[in-house]
Amino acid sequence: MPGKRAWLTLMAGLLGCCSFAVHASHCTGPFPSVSCLTVRPGPAPSVATVDGQEPPTLTAARPVDQMQTSEDPTRATEKSLPRSKDELFGQGKPGDITIKEKPAVALRGFLQQETAYTYASPAHWSRAVTYAQVGALGQITDNLKWKATVRGDVDPIYIWSNFYNDAVKQDQRASFLIEETYIDTSIANWDLRIGRQHIVWGEVIGLFIADVVSAQNQLEFILPPFDIIRVPQWAARAEYFLGDTHLELIWIPYPTYNRVGKPGADFFPVQTTPPPGFTQTFLPEIQPDHTLANSNYGMRLSTLKNGWDVSGFYYHSEDAAPTFTRNVMITPTPTLIYQPQHDRIWQIGGTAGKAFGSVVFHTEAVYTSGRQYEVTVLSQPNGVVPQNTLAYIFSLDFTLPRDTLLNVQLLQNVFFNHNPDLLFDQYETAASVMLRGKLGSKFEPEILWIQSLNRWENVIRPRLTWRPATNWRAAFGVDIFNGPITGYFGRFRDRDRVYLELHYDF
Repeated sequence: MPGKRAWLTLMAGLLGCCSFAVHASHCTGPFPSVSCLTVRPGPAPSVATVDGQEPPTLTAARPVDQMQTSEDPTRATEKSLPRSKDELFGQGKPGDITIKEKPAVALRGFLQQETAYTYASPAHWSRAVTYAQVGALGQITDNLKWKATVRGDVDPIYIWSNFYNDAVKQDQRASFLIEETYIDTSIANWDLRIGRQHIVWGEVIGLFIADVVSAQNQLEFILPPFDIIRVPQWAARAEYFLGDTHLELIWIPYPTYNRVGKPGADFFPVQTTPPPGFTQTFLPEIQPDHTLANSNYGMRLSTLKNGWDVSGFYYHSEDAAPTFTRNVMITPTPTLIYQPQHDRIWQIGGTAGKAFGSVVFHTEAVYTSGRQYEVTVLSQPNGVVPQNTLAYIFSLDFTLPRDTLLNVQLLQNVFFNHNPDLLFDQYETAASVMLRGKLGSKFEPEILWIQSLNRWENVIRPRLTWRPATNWRAAFGVDIFNGPITGYFGRFRDRDRVYLELHYDF
């Protein structure tokens, strides 16, 4: 609808944020866990019968990747290095124990309401969710502190609307999440944190490249802010500080996996239709058993030297993002049967960053082994092939006059043993540009453009934020998707929407 897109382009200009950017996909881009499932007929298809039984109810989901955008990019640069013991635990020696008669407890949280209307055909109300999060902080002794946080949400769209199927409505009408809930202490020169926690290893704005530990809530693809999309893990973490050097060891005995919704949801990863003559169905997700062999573990070493913040890490895990395997049933009706499951993978990577006056440089790189990717031909057993990948990114933050921030990023994903039946090229390159400024003291116009360099595929996100008070904000924005139906962004080309967001911190 050219008229609408022209109006949206004009509105982006009125917001005072004209910029260009680029990024890519996982099903058609540089990220290691996409799934835009499309197939084309191939020779001698493998056949998997289902004992003549009726296919199970649609209940599965598919991951989206390591790329996401954030309302506030500064929140995405959450860092663990360098941190002092005093910052973690306050003043005092690790062995000191002082019991307070009246332990102080601080309450923090937020309320957020988001309403979205999808104007692309078929037009419909797609979001009216209200989030409520509350957390408490306290300490028992100088050497023993705690935090407990919970969040709930409810969306009446998925209670009263008849636009979505019953499985989608039941999945998204309401949820409850235990957010960061842990105990902090120290033993000798080690700082310990046990419980549900965010472990953030990446530092670039808006992307999950080196941020390999977090699970993600991707019911709205990459659109929510980081405090909504990032899901903590139940973990034990030990940290050792020696001057400007920091060692971090983690063990996750009970992993949390990405939440990607149900078939029929607006941002369910599989949006394409099956080949002519076929139907498709989805089996329930298979999550690994909670055994010692299936636990996640890793280590990260970082240091600060001559202004350079450098880190390296190793992480062995059950992949938080599921891979959709595919079997073919020929009788009684030709059917593609998909089932999400989780690969056992290992990753090695690193980050580096340095400030050069008003310009901040960051780079990240991650090599991943063991992950499988979907292919398009029906003849491939299970519909997936293993691929080793290297994802890397270069990022520059420019602080400009009048409180303006410009972020430019270039990234690439390389497939070393590239299978020609994959949906993406061996070298997938992308870039992004984010420009944010101020209009007076209360208004912040912003635009983010993420573009694939391999094909015409992008997402464009103009936004205007109003901050009437320190703990209040309101925002109006538009999310526009372009690209082929098999693309990372293009599969959602009929999901263009406008939204209004209200947020209150306490």
